[in-house]
Amino acid sequence: MNTTVPPALSDAVFALTLALLLIAPLAIAGLALINAGLGRSRSASQALLGNVAILAVTAIVFALVGATFAGCLPGGAGHIFRMAGKPWNLLGAGPLFLGGLASAPAQSQLALIFEFLAVALAALLPWGSGADRWRLTAGCATSALIAAFVFPLAAHWIWGGGWLAQLGVNFNLGAGFLDGGGAATVHVLGGFCALAVIWIAGPRRGKFPKEGFSTAMPGHNAVYVLFGCLVSLVGWVAWNLAGAILWLHAPLAALPVTAINTLLTASAALGSTFIVTTVRFGKPDASLCANGWMSGLVASSACAGIVSPAASLFVGLVAGIATPLLVELFDLALSVDDPSGAVSVHVAAGLWGLFAAGLFAPQPGQLVAQLVGIATLLGVFLPLVYLLFWVLNRFVPFRVDLDGERIGMDLHELGGGAYPEFVIHRDESYR
Repeated sequence: MNTTVPPALSDAVFALTLALLLIAPLAIAGLALINAGLGRSRSASQALLGNVAILAVTAIVFALVGATFAGCLPGGAGHIFRMAGKPWNLLGAGPLFLGGLASAPAQSQLALIFEFLAVALAALLPWGSGADRWRLTAGCATSALIAAFVFPLAAHWIWGGGWLAQLGVNFNLGAGFLDGGGAATVHVLGGFCALAVIWIAGPRRGKFPKEGFSTAMPGHNAVYVLFGCLVSLVGWVAWNLAGAILWLHAPLAALPVTAINTLLTASAALGSTFIVTTVRFGKPDASLCANGWMSGLVASSACAGIVSPAASLFVGLVAGIATPLLVELFDLALSVDDPSGAVSVHVAAGLWGLFAAGLFAPQPGQLVAQLVGIATLLGVFLPLVYLLFWVLNRFVPFRVDLDGERIGMDLHELGGGAYPEFVIHRDESYR
C-alpha cells in the first residue's frame, strides 16, 4: 500500500475523472484501427476480432487475478521485505475477485478503472506486431498472462505504492518514479511484449527472402491508420488528464496545460516525421507519419503532466525524428518484422518520454528516479516477458502454419474474409 496517502477527491473531481475515463477507451479504438490498417487485407477481420477478444480476455483475467496484485484495492498491505533499512514493496495483496470494491475509496475505484483500460491497451500492442502470422488463441493466451501477472507487477511498482513509487520517500529521488499516463506500464511494457512475440514467432513469409534484404509489405488501408490516429488523440488527451489526477495528484488548474502538452507533443512529432520522410524519400510517407504522431502521443504519456509546453515541443520533435529512422533500422539492419511499428513507437518513444520527464522536471533527483525506473524496465521486464512467452509458446504455439499464412488469417481462422467481394492478392513467395 502506498505510504503516501493521496488527497481525497472532491465530488467535482470524481465526476470529471470518471467522465475522462469514459472517453479514454477511444485510445484503444484508435489503436485497433491502426493495427488492422497496417496489416494485410486478407487478415483484416482477424485483426479487429483479435483486438476485441484481447480486450475481453484482459478485463476478465485482471478482474479475477490481476487486480489483486496491482495494489489499488484496499485491504492488503502488500508483500514487503526490508533491505538496507528500507521497505521494498514488491507485490500487492488486495482481495480476490474485486472484493470490497463497492466500499473502496473513490480514488481506488477510479484507479482500478484506469488500470482495466491500461492493461487492455498494453496487451493490444503485441497483437499488431504479430499481424498476419500470429494465431488468435495465442494472442488471447499472452493477453491473459499479461493481465494476470506482468502488468499487475509493473502497475504495483509504479502506481500501487511499490518500491519504484517510493524512491522519493526512501531515497529522496524527486517524487519517485513518475508515469502519469502509462508510458512505462502500458507502452514500454506492451512494446516489450511485442518484441518478444516478434522474436518468437519470426518474420512473415517472404519478408526477408535474402540475408540483409527486406521486402516492403505496406499496410492495406492507410485510411484506417490515419483515422485511428485522430480517434486516438481524443482518448489520449482524456487518458493523460485522468492519469495526472490519479497518479500525479495534479490540481484542476494544471489540467489545461496537460491537455495542451499532449497535443503539442504529438503535433511536433508528426511535423518532424513529415520533414524526415520528405527529405529521405522525396515525399511524406503516410504510415510513417502516423507512427510519428503516435510516438508523440506515447512520449506525452510520460511527461505531459510534468513539463512545460516548450519542453513538450522538444520532446515531440525528438520522438518524431527518431521514429522513422528506428523503423528503418529495425527493418533493414536488424531484420525485425514489426508491421505496426510497436517497438519503434511505443518502446523507444516511451523510454524517451520517461527520460524527458526527469530531465525537465523541477524536482531535484527526479532524473535519477526516472533512470532507475528505465533500468528496471530493461533489466527486469524485458527478460521476464520473453521468458514467459517462450514457455507459453511451447504449450500454445504462436505461429500459424504455412498454409494459413498463405491464404490469410481471415480464411484460415474465421472461414471468411473482410472483403469477400474483392479478389485478395496472394504473394508470389508462397507459390
